[in-house]
Amino acid sequence: MTIVIFGATSGIGKSLAERYVKDGHHVYITGRRLENLNTIKKTNPDLYSIKQHDVTDFDATAVFFEELAKHEQPIDIIIYNAGIGAPNYNLDWDNEFSIINTNTMGAVRVFGLAYQLFKKQGFGHIVGVSSIAGIRGNRHVPAYFASKAFLNNYLESLWLKGKRSKANIVVTDIIPGFVDTDLALGNTFWMASLDKASDQIYKAIQKKKKRAIITKRWRIIAFVLRRLPAGLLLKM
Repeated sequence: MTIVIFGATSGIGKSLAERYVKDGHHVYITGRRLENLNTIKKTNPDLYSIKQHDVTDFDATAVFFEELAKHEQPIDIIIYNAGIGAPNYNLDWDNEFSIINTNTMGAVRVFGLAYQLFKKQGFGHIVGVSSIAGIRGNRHVPAYFASKAFLNNYLESLWLKGKRSKANIVVTDIIPGFVDTDLALGNTFWMASLDKASDQIYKAIQKKKKRAIITKRWRIIAFVLRRLPAGLLLKM
């Protein structure tokens, strides 16, 4: 198989890429940090291809997909793992815009082009990495939580669209809880190791699940959050 991972220079994206390469698949890894991409490629030059890319450069994303369409082998899976987030207590516009631009606009651009590519070739699997944060709001990082809720709904919309398509287009929404990556904010409860989370994500993709909460224990939190009264949420 040939897999493309947007946001693979570290964390979950890098970990997933390593698992696919270990299983003998060809993986395109993308990200802004060229040094990191080169370091990863050196571990297996035959199975890694690299592309320095910023998902907020929408024209460059289109050019990259034109390149993918010319690839000698079909593209089987496209994973969008790019994302940023940090507390924004004063609602600074630059911070809010950066989060929205990367987490939603960049994702929509990739997902749309991925869908068209897979529709043309007749099959493909779109994977988006959202977050448990998408279930409810948060006063400290509003744009981040809202962006993940956007992804949850957009990916479900793509899933519905794929089901009605003549092409075999599969869509998976990966919903992690707290995972030990650079994006994690301090010490939090039920923090999963990167290896454990990546193993469960990898298996969920293999099973072509519509939605997977990672790790499994976070299903309990998701259940509670969906039913938590706003008054109690305010006190948290």
